[in-house]
Amino acid sequence: MLNIRGRNCKGKMKKSKNYFLSFTFVKSIVLFTSVLLFNFQAIAQVSMPDSLVAYYTTAPIHLDGKLNEAAWKKATPITNFTQRELHEGDTATQSTKIAVLYDDKNLYIGAWCYDSKPDKLTANRMQRDFNYRTDDNLKIIIDTYGDKRNGYLFVTNPNGARADAMISRNGNAINTDWNGVWNVKVQRTSFGWTAEFEIPFSTLKFRKNAKPRWGINFERDVRRIREQDLWQGWSRDATLEQVSRAGTLVGLKNISKTSLLELKPYVIGGMEMPLNEKTKFTGNIGGDVNFLVTPTLKLNLTVNTDFAQVESDRMQVNLTRFSLYYPEKREFFLEGKDYFNFGLGYSVQPFYSRRIGLAPDRSIIPIYGGVRLMGKAGNTSLGVMSLQTASKDTIPTTNYSVVRWKQDILKESSVGIIAVSKLEPGRQNFTYGADFTYYNSHFRGDKNISFGGAVSQSYTSNLEKKTGLASRIFFEYPNDFIDFSAIWDRSGAGFNPEVGFMRRRNYQMYNADFRIKPRIKKIGLIRQFIFKPFDFNYYIDDSTHQLQSLWSEFRPLGFITKSGERFEFNIQRKAENLTKDFEINEGVIIPTGEYWFTDYELQLGTFEGRKVYGFAFVNWGGFYNGYRTVYEGNLTWQANRYIKFSADYTLNDIQLPEGNFKVHEVGGRADFAINPDLFGSLFGQWNNEDKVILFNFRVNWIPTPGTNFYFVVNQGYDTLNHKLTMQYTTIQAKLIWRFVI
Repeated sequence: MLNIRGRNCKGKMKKSKNYFLSFTFVKSIVLFTSVLLFNFQAIAQVSMPDSLVAYYTTAPIHLDGKLNEAAWKKATPITNFTQRELHEGDTATQSTKIAVLYDDKNLYIGAWCYDSKPDKLTANRMQRDFNYRTDDNLKIIIDTYGDKRNGYLFVTNPNGARADAMISRNGNAINTDWNGVWNVKVQRTSFGWTAEFEIPFSTLKFRKNAKPRWGINFERDVRRIREQDLWQGWSRDATLEQVSRAGTLVGLKNISKTSLLELKPYVIGGMEMPLNEKTKFTGNIGGDVNFLVTPTLKLNLTVNTDFAQVESDRMQVNLTRFSLYYPEKREFFLEGKDYFNFGLGYSVQPFYSRRIGLAPDRSIIPIYGGVRLMGKAGNTSLGVMSLQTASKDTIPTTNYSVVRWKQDILKESSVGIIAVSKLEPGRQNFTYGADFTYYNSHFRGDKNISFGGAVSQSYTSNLEKKTGLASRIFFEYPNDFIDFSAIWDRSGAGFNPEVGFMRRRNYQMYNADFRIKPRIKKIGLIRQFIFKPFDFNYYIDDSTHQLQSLWSEFRPLGFITKSGERFEFNIQRKAENLTKDFEINEGVIIPTGEYWFTDYELQLGTFEGRKVYGFAFVNWGGFYNGYRTVYEGNLTWQANRYIKFSADYTLNDIQLPEGNFKVHEVGGRADFAINPDLFGSLFGQWNNEDKVILFNFRVNWIPTPGTNFYFVVNQGYDTLNHKLTMQYTTIQAKLIWRFVI
């Protein structure tokens, strides 16, 4: 068991046996939870009818959202929607009717969303990839493989905004960065609103079959009454993204893709205006070629790959001893990222795409070009990528390659391997491994359970210790009433994935997270309580088995109200073992030693579907051998469906015997949308460590689905000596045009 002391202290290193949390303890927790909690009765999730017939038409469909063509009247709709929230199992209070048509090129989905108060529809968003969790919306998920694991998600709201995602691992992986070529139009009516989707078959990957049977499901959200209705799989232990719970789309016959070759050339031009230097004009051309090797495997060739349209990173001030993680934002790498995910988790990733084309200081390294192959053949998922970067300064030209193979086994499970390489003149780095994951979304009827593991090895040609190992074992039981997980991670001293990400090195980590989330009907204002008996991450040094660090949390009270507000009160116990002096801030050095401290935390968030909403956070208590208070808040004003303003602020007030300091971080943002195809943002940020204000202005115009025009302005201002001095301005315009052959 953990020896958790009751006061801040600094002292000599203790023997690891005082702190060591053996994996036996994690297994004991798993067994205890399994025996105690898995005896809940399943509830039915199937609503009849559970199949929907697609009607073939040769008559043209005019995409306008009116649903007034004769073919819509001939199609057989479904109307049997059931509540997931607020009253699980009840019939939906607001009716929804959906029908499906198709012709030789497209799948059409029509939805009639009836509303008893159509003047009170909640629809604040309009831009592409909008935050649909805050608006009235309609979601569609389609499993074109029919494998109950993978699918495509399409979403719209009463404004006609579009969002989409690629679903894999039966909803356990959701790639919201995938952008398909499709369209939707809506109409507001006296009875609510209607939506008309047009999804080209060329956007979807599917197996050839004379009479395919696809999985399909729908979700309707009515925000003002917090109602969530699903056609199938409406249990609170289920989600729409779990395609294994979907209904069936039948009636399709002899459909085929209408295109095998897609060309996406780009042209870019702009200027760079650094301080005290001449203006430099820039320009470039390049593009992608996409070819369907099979109906489910896509080959992509890229030349002169460019990412000028990408929004700037959010600056982070690091108050820890470990690496910061910056998310990938480049569409090229985001589009098929799920094909390259591997089972070591997020703290250790054998493949981290930001290692390609970005230097350690986040400056750009040109990419000459490369090749990708992604898709599924039978029960095999395959991702292959190889890119060559140019030389820059002291960084030589380098080849980066990755191969990920995954095989479906059982109903929802998989095994797989990965191989990653970094090849530069006279030096090689390889990372390779294997993983296994068992998933079951119908455990004891309707519960979710998963477990698995992974092992990986690295090889670096010029190191004295050329190889190193990393491994992971996990167990998860993520359900509405009981949410439990346990993880063991290890990364050996020699593990060196240079095309990957590691937050820390040479460690073992033990984690267990246990949450109880009851719904008590007698307390009318509360939708659900969230209690957390324990949640901890316990790290030891893999070589010495001494404590590295501990983070643990106990939540005596947390809840979500029926109106959508969230509250948490947490008590945290932490420990850090410094094996060398740690300079946490300029001139502030925390001495070597072992430190234990306790924090308290309050969080409050208001419902994001309102015109004005916000979040407030405060954490106070010990910090090494001193004290820290963290204040964080953000506020958003949705002025109307065309414009939204938001601002955030974080303050770290740190008091240590070695010195006191404060870290201020400020951000502001304005998002605007003229219509669903013309939108943009202005984003600004500053912190008192970098002492630089960064602005990013971005406009995106979509003249036709698949074609994009971007206009981007980046500016940096120095704030040293309380003066505002412009350091640089860059302006870029980029056009990506899509041709289908």
